[in-house]
Amino acid sequence: MLRLSRERDDSAGIILSHFSFGSTLMFAGRFAASRSNLEEALALYDPISHRSLVQQFVVHPQVLSGAFLGIVLFCLGFPKRGLAQSNAAIAEAQRLAHPPSLASSLSLGAALLSLAGANAVLGEWIVERLVAIAGEQAFPLWRAQGTIYRGWVKVKNGDVTNGISLLSSGSAAYRATGAEAWTPYQNALLARAYEIAGQAEKASALLEDALQIVERTGARWYEAELNRHKGQLLLRQGDTEPAEELYRKALRIAVEQKAKLWELRAATSLARLWGEQGRRTVARDLLAPVYGWFTEGFDTADLKNAKAVLHELS
Repeated sequence: MLRLSRERDDSAGIILSHFSFGSTLMFAGRFAASRSNLEEALALYDPISHRSLVQQFVVHPQVLSGAFLGIVLFCLGFPKRGLAQSNAAIAEAQRLAHPPSLASSLSLGAALLSLAGANAVLGEWIVERLVAIAGEQAFPLWRAQGTIYRGWVKVKNGDVTNGISLLSSGSAAYRATGAEAWTPYQNALLARAYEIAGQAEKASALLEDALQIVERTGARWYEAELNRHKGQLLLRQGDTEPAEELYRKALRIAVEQKAKLWELRAATSLARLWGEQGRRTVARDLLAPVYGWFTEGFDTADLKNAKAVLHELS
């Protein structure tokens, strides 16, 4: 599509191609290439000459490109820029007063905030706004996603039982639309909820299902985290060696994908395990350079956790 659009000097086609390429590469876990395509789509978009694109695309392409870019920047290790990009996409959708654009940006914004595990008040506002607009406009896909993120907010606020109910019903409604791209991540959220509820077997089954979907579809953007979460479950059950191997696998995947945020999480988990085993030097040597790479987001939970582990290892 990109090649044909360039041959025809079709600027609208080029923009849609870069967005489609960028979003697909994001799901594939090729974050750097995804970033360059999404940024290109945003750079080329002109609000006057490309205004009619929304009729072909259903949503405003600059909104969706910005919303996806927020997640990509976060995964690449720029959490502050990622959240700012996501908020800008939501603000643009609100300014345009275009319901599909607003629903899509809110959905991706809710996903990013759940990934970051930060700003509960903003996250709850985004989720409730998403649920409201999806209900008003009868958007089944975004309504399902809103239900899922509403359930996760309840889990984070301590209402685990109702949270699990919403996560389960939302996930079923999402799959009923025929969509599957976000299913591995949705499984991970439900698995975390079951883990909190003390139902490790259900959590493990969900993570295994998510990893099978990853293998079947090639949607590898969350693969490192799925392996790390599975390792955490095994470690809490006393299975140290397989847990360590999963942490190592998560780290390898993150490094291959240049996903610095996932690399930091995997390195933190592995360093904490090694520290508890008395392997403090090797643990510090693993985590310190990964943490030292970051230039922003030091107020986020991920970097605070990494810093705390490094302090314990010093």
